[in-house]
Formats: sequence, C-alpha cells, structure tokens
Amino acid sequence: MAALLLLLIPIIGAGFLFIYQGNARFTSLAALKVAVASLLVMLASLVWWTTPEMLQFSIPWLSSVGSSFSLKMDGLGKILCLLNVIAYFFLFVYMQQKEVSRPHAFYGWLLLAQAGMNGVFLATDSLLFYFFWELALIPMYFLASQWGGARRIAVTFKFFIYTFFGSVLMLVGILYLQSLTADHSFSIDSFRKLRLSADQQSWLFWLFFLSFAIKLPVFPFHTWQPDTYEESPTPVTAILSAVMVKMGILGLLRWLLPLLPIASYMWGDVVMSLAVAGIVYGSLLAMRQTDLKRLIAYSSIAHIGLLSAAAFALNISAYQGLLLQSFTHGINILGMWMLVDIIERKTGTRDMRSLGGLAQHSPVLTIFFVIIALANIALPLTNAFVGEFLLFNGLLSTPSNYYWVLASVGGLGIILSAVYTLQMIRSVFYGEYSQSAVQPIQLSAGEWIALSSIVVFILVFGVYPQPLLDLSADFVKELMSQTDISSLFRKS
Repeated sequence: MAALLLLLIPIIGAGFLFIYQGNARFTSLAALKVAVASLLVMLASLVWWTTPEMLQFSIPWLSSVGSSFSLKMDGLGKILCLLNVIAYFFLFVYMQQKEVSRPHAFYGWLLLAQAGMNGVFLATDSLLFYFFWELALIPMYFLASQWGGARRIAVTFKFFIYTFFGSVLMLVGILYLQSLTADHSFSIDSFRKLRLSADQQSWLFWLFFLSFAIKLPVFPFHTWQPDTYEESPTPVTAILSAVMVKMGILGLLRWLLPLLPIASYMWGDVVMSLAVAGIVYGSLLAMRQTDLKRLIAYSSIAHIGLLSAAAFALNISAYQGLLLQSFTHGINILGMWMLVDIIERKTGTRDMRSLGGLAQHSPVLTIFFVIIALANIALPLTNAFVGEFLLFNGLLSTPSNYYWVLASVGGLGIILSAVYTLQMIRSVFYGEYSQSAVQPIQLSAGEWIALSSIVVFILVFGVYPQPLLDLSADFVKELMSQTDISSLFRKS
C-alpha cells in the first residue's frame, strides 16, 4: 500500500492543481503539502509499514498481454524514493514565495514527474516500468519548453528526441524478452528465469544500455545535457540532475545487470572506459566554464561517470557505494542548484567573470555555498566521502584486467573536481567587488530552511552513513548473487 500511495499522492495533487487554479501563494503551499504527505508515507514505510503487504502492490492490468500493475519497495526502491520525496520537499520549501508564471501548471507538472519517477523506482513489471519511464519524461518536456530560456524549444526538442530514441530501443528489448518467457509475462521474475545465450545477452545489452546511458548520461551520449540544464528553469534542472538521472542508475541495477550478467561482464571494460573518459572530459570542460549552470552541468557528467563505471565493477563495495552515492549526490547537487538560483536572481547574472567579493557582504550565503560545494567533491566528513571511497574501492576490485588504469584515470577526476570547485568559490565569493555583487544577499525563510537541512544531511551522513548502507544491504547482497561472474560461469 505504501508503494501505491507514493504514486497516488503526487498524481492526485497534480490533478488538483491543474483543475483548481488558485493564486500563487495557495498553489505553492498546496504543492508543499503534497510533498509533505509523500515524505510522511515514505518515512512510515521505513519505520512502521515494513511488512511485505505494505511494501508491495499487484493487481491485473493488461492481462491479455501478460502485464500486471506490480510495485515493490525493495532496498533500491527505498533509497531512490527517499531521495525523490526529500528532494521535492526541500525544493518546494525553497520555492515558497518565489514567483512563477502559471504556478498551477508549473507545480502540477513537477508533481506528475515525481509520480513517474516513483513508478520507475518501484515497478517490477517491465511494461509498467516502460510506461512510467515515458510518463516521467513528458512533464519535464513541458516544464523545460514552457518555462525555459531563450533557446528552450530547440534544446528541449533535442532532449526529447535523445531520450525517446533510447526508450524505443529499450521497448524492443522488453518485447523480445517477453516473447521468450514461458508464461508470456512482462514480470521481472519471469525474465530472470530465462536462460539466454551469450550472443542473445550481448545484443540485448546494447538495447538496454543505450537507453539508460542516454538518461544518465554516459559519455558520449551526454550532448543533450549541458544545454538542457542551462535552458531549463533552475527548479526543473535541480530535479533533472538530482533525481531523474537516477532512473538510469536504477535501470542498470534492476534490469540490465541482473538480467544480462554475462554480457555485462563481457562489455564491462568498454562501458567503464567510456564512463571514466566522461569523468575526465566533464571535469576538463567544467574547468573552462564561466557560466555557473554550465559548470555544474559538466561536473555532473563527471560525477555520473564515476557512478556508471562502478556499476560494472561487479562487486559489493561498488554496489554499496553506488547506492549511497546516488542518494548523497542527489542531495548535494540539489543544494548547488538552489545556490546558483539565489545568486542569479539576486545579482542578475550567472557569469563568474561578473561576480566576485560576495563573501565580504554575504557571509551566510558563502558558508552554505562552501559547505555544499566541498561536499559535492567528497571532502572527508561530508556525506559523499564514504560513497566515493566505496566506489573507488570497488573499481580497484573489479574483475577487469585494466582495473588499475580505470581507477587511476577515474581518480584524476578527484583532483580536477577540486580544481574547478575551488576556482568557482574563489571567483564568486572572493576577490574585489563586482558591479553585479554590490548589494548583500539576504536569504528568505524558505531558502534558510532548505539549505540548512541540506547542510545537516551533509554533516550527519558524512559522520554516520550506516543507516543508508543498512537500507540497501539486502538488495546489494541479492544483486551480487545475480551478477557473481564465477558462479555464473560454473553454472554455464
């Protein structure tokens, strides 16, 4: 029931906002109440509603083709749904008293996107998974195309074509697997019973991987991302970067690796090489940026590159780090986008060449920015450090013969991320006053609460990440048993 409520609450909330077009203040408060309701349901599922009956839901859906409306909140679904509801709660707190044109539609589309992403995180029927995969895309297209920047139409068209192309490839793979099942079912359990040859797994691997790689995105399938992040309104960019890219992570961990383990091992070196190349590529381009949005967009390519590489390391340390880092990256990057939005609204620019000296008259903003930015590059005692340590430990333990090359080149990203992050902090907050940054930047109550909460998350889980590791422990063990190469080859 909890899994179903995480879909129904934002859908009902979105429908209400679309129908009842109240004033801006009422609309933002209504959206916040919907986010609070989703957060309470999520917390209840972690503390009280822990029985299988509460964490699963299944009814007939398209019985004629073997599809059911099946949801399950396992460790992977829990940690990603938790990220989703927390991110929306922080974002809607932050957006209180912010002016948005047509707020009822803006918040309605955001809530519909939340429902779609929760559906992706919870679906155990592949056709239902595909349905929610597409549902999550549609609101983002309208949000970016209607509330975005000057180049929004061309950019969102490119974003839509990229992701839709990947979705079609995945659908072909799903239909092929369904045709092989004994019960002609779209259930993931039926897919797991298939005994696919190495050749079958190999070509199916690329159908699924390309779809997930575009969503993440993995180099060189990333070209839609920087422009989309730049042209989208910042709240939309925040959700795209913090939560929606995790749909690709879930696709790898729930659908690709367990169903196609031999192909994942066969092509692992290729994928890890692309991902590691993306770390260096994204970091080098981030160092060249003067626009804050584009800098963070390219840095996100580097961070996702590390997550993608670790997914194919095929060991427990990498899987643990991947789930932990998926959560912490989402929280940290959400804070970064909020700070960029504050700076742009209060100074009228995102160009670091036109900023400088903010620390001299806006110390509170500076403190928030420095803490969140340093957490984003995994400084020790921040929430991202433990996850990044586990990721690199996993890369060093991968069955690949080139593990030391992959880990060494990937480690270069740590150095480069420190370079562009410290350059960004220096350019924006230190040095001489700029014409755009003369006035002190005062934070509203919503901004204070959201940023303070993110800092608390950074410090608490930086010191004590065990609750997040425990949340995903059972899933990690199950995934390891499904992708253990030595046992797979013994069986074959």
